[in-house]
Amino acid sequence: MSIDQHAERHPDKPAVIIAETGEQVTYAEMSERSKRLAQLFRGEGIGVGGHVAVLLDNHVRYFEIVWAALRAGIYFTPINWHLGAEEASYIVRDCGAEAVVTSAKFAGLMSEMAEATEGLSCRLSIDGPIDGFDAYEEALAAHPPEPVADETEGAWMFYSSGTTGRPKGILQPLPGKPLGETEIGLIQLMRHAYGFTGESRYLCPAPLYHAAPTGWSTSTQRFGGTVVVMERFDAQEALRFIESYRITEAQFVPTHFVRMLKLDEEHRVRHDLSSLRAAIHAAAPCPVGVKHQMLEWWGPRIHEYYAGSEGVGMCAIGPEDWLDHPGSVGRAVSGIVHIVGEEGIEDGGGSGDPSDIFEAAPSMAHNIGKYRKIRSFSNARS
Repeated sequence: MSIDQHAERHPDKPAVIIAETGEQVTYAEMSERSKRLAQLFRGEGIGVGGHVAVLLDNHVRYFEIVWAALRAGIYFTPINWHLGAEEASYIVRDCGAEAVVTSAKFAGLMSEMAEATEGLSCRLSIDGPIDGFDAYEEALAAHPPEPVADETEGAWMFYSSGTTGRPKGILQPLPGKPLGETEIGLIQLMRHAYGFTGESRYLCPAPLYHAAPTGWSTSTQRFGGTVVVMERFDAQEALRFIESYRITEAQFVPTHFVRMLKLDEEHRVRHDLSSLRAAIHAAAPCPVGVKHQMLEWWGPRIHEYYAGSEGVGMCAIGPEDWLDHPGSVGRAVSGIVHIVGEEGIEDGGGSGDPSDIFEAAPSMAHNIGKYRKIRSFSNARS
């Protein structure tokens, strides 16, 4: 489904909430504002296959910009706002950005990046002025809240730092379908393996410039659920938000677990975590001892996956299966798993011929079904 359908059915339902402040954007607001911004992009000559770069912190306006790009058939590249001017400028140039959206918080960085952005057809600043940038709210107000005439689904272009030298852009083909009609494997995984629904309340404690936080958050919105975004991670606050917002699913990295485990016992047991059906973690290896402690604390609702922004494959494992195989990242739910040496030869004496490769996942749907059989959640009070 598309956010427009959710806006029609549940206009006042929050699409996103900033955890610390309670500031929110409803589905009706996000649908309207993303249409205006898509119109603005078109008005600036940015057509299907164009490109917008966004340099923002975890801001309440973030997702309407994402959806404006997605509904206009535009590539969307998030930029890590911790980067220096040279690194951020490289991404702006390399991705072929025609527009950049940022906030007054990063006025100094934008000044240093002036050479990389000055030739862009569209430069927008949120929450205050930046020299050479148009005011975001004023620019939106000048355009109608109507779909662009050639509305079609856009795509992400993330930059992977898992490489030598400069970050590499990951350019996927555009789906070529109307907004909301694209078949997305992540949606199937979230629904069938982790139980996401239109009633999900998903906690995002990580920076939105990373692939997983943004991808899983927007996918939650495709379901019609509510995304609760933390401006920055704090272990005690994360537990408080799970209780106060009745979070049903959340995604973490091992460092988050470590910080929560370092809390005093009285602080760890202070909050009711019973609403949490699934806590999913990825992004880095999780020490076996840390995972054991989290399972002892939260029970069998901690799930792990291993994947990459390039989208070439994914492995996943549930809590019971992990306890039988500590340290494992599970079975493949998409892609082909094989191990090779430095010369590309199959490890263990294999020839390296494709016929020798163990095809662990002939179809994502089939393997998600197998994964679902081992899924189990605890409803006990934590």
